[in-house]
Amino acid sequence: MKLIIGNKNYSSWSMRGWLAAKQSGLHFEELTVNIDGDEWGDRKQAMGEVQPSHGKVPVLWDGDTVVWDSLAILEYLADKVGRERFWPKEEAARGMARAMVAEMHSSFLSLRRELPMNVRRRVAIEDLTDSTKHDVVRILTLWAEARARFGNSGPFLFGTFGAADIFYAPVVSRFVTYGVGVPGFAQAYIEAIWEHDWTQEWIAAAEDEEWVIEQYEVMPN
Repeated sequence: MKLIIGNKNYSSWSMRGWLAAKQSGLHFEELTVNIDGDEWGDRKQAMGEVQPSHGKVPVLWDGDTVVWDSLAILEYLADKVGRERFWPKEEAARGMARAMVAEMHSSFLSLRRELPMNVRRRVAIEDLTDSTKHDVVRILTLWAEARARFGNSGPFLFGTFGAADIFYAPVVSRFVTYGVGVPGFAQAYIEAIWEHDWTQEWIAAAEDEEWVIEQYEVMPN
């Protein structure tokens, strides 16, 4: 398998696809491209008609199968290795995990715009817009319910690391980057995600990247 991802410092969806590939336990070749540079444009042109993602990342290639969109990649990999590797076994927990992943996949647009992912940056933003505050409160509410109802077996949202953690890991990165204040239970969860071996591997690679996308570096101080 080959997984094409974008800049590790900026690409939240790439992080989700990459963590899903890691969680699968399958061997994959990682191809990282600068989505703001000529390299990605050249590669898209070379891919030609078999490029159904319209140039977006991540993209998973598995033989003749091409899967784009991070959630589709996660589900494809879950089908290959067994869904219990990604989703809770208990029905109520699994239902909530699916709903949380779907909400993350389709919502929180204000947070995405106001707090773009930037792993290397540290900047404290004190005055968030009301819509972004609403997104933060909603996310913390989801985390609190998952941890309270299903998190007894470990430090992650549903105890053990899974699909929900994969999808909220970039949110953890945003909260760290912008110094978003959170209650103690959420801080413990943030630390669990941040200290995970795969997250640390991603962070190290992001810090080593030389690529800079200026539009994601211009942020309110």
